[in-house]
Amino acid sequence: MTTSYLSVLFLGFILGIKHSLEPDHVIAVSTIASKSKKLWQSTLAGVYWGIGHTITLFIIGIIFILLKGEFSTIWAMSLEFLVGIMLVYLGISSMFFYKSYVDQQQGGDKRSTLKSMFIGLVHGLAGSAAMILLTMSSVSTVWEGSLFILLFGVGTIIGMLGFTTILGIPFVISKGKLGVNRFLTKSAGAVSFLFGVYYIYNLGITEGLFQMWMP
Repeated sequence: MTTSYLSVLFLGFILGIKHSLEPDHVIAVSTIASKSKKLWQSTLAGVYWGIGHTITLFIIGIIFILLKGEFSTIWAMSLEFLVGIMLVYLGISSMFFYKSYVDQQQGGDKRSTLKSMFIGLVHGLAGSAAMILLTMSSVSTVWEGSLFILLFGVGTIIGMLGFTTILGIPFVISKGKLGVNRFLTKSAGAVSFLFGVYYIYNLGITEGLFQMWMP
């Protein structure tokens, strides 16, 4: 590998860390971390989000690189729109379907990790257009593109792992104080709901996605 290509790979890794900390990513995963009663559960939420995110980016990215295709604006924005819907759903779920620590014990760990991975998959769909453009402008072969996306994915996993671990601390500390824990969980849900509504409005009205959908 040449020095310039190694620099590109390192840049991909750093961009992955930065990408993982975008507001919609952090807010979505916070609704999962808020249900963690042990710190390792919160950490796993970040890891599985990163895995799901990387899987989607890798599959779609390689397909488009091989086909030398382009992501249309309406498709890219429509996939972003899914993120807004997901944020609203996660917010409503956290606000109105709160479960105490005891209630969450039965099968909670498995559901939480699968939910985190699903959130990552959706975010990967929404971010695939930008990732394809970035990859195609940075590398010259499919193999280089594959490695670039994987390093980007490793960066997102590490970034989200660290953040969700920190984010999970107040929820773990408050697990024995039902009132405080409920307040924190519902607050995370409220932030997710409000940001989701803003996200949908911005894409649909401000950026004109609703008009694009009309024939």
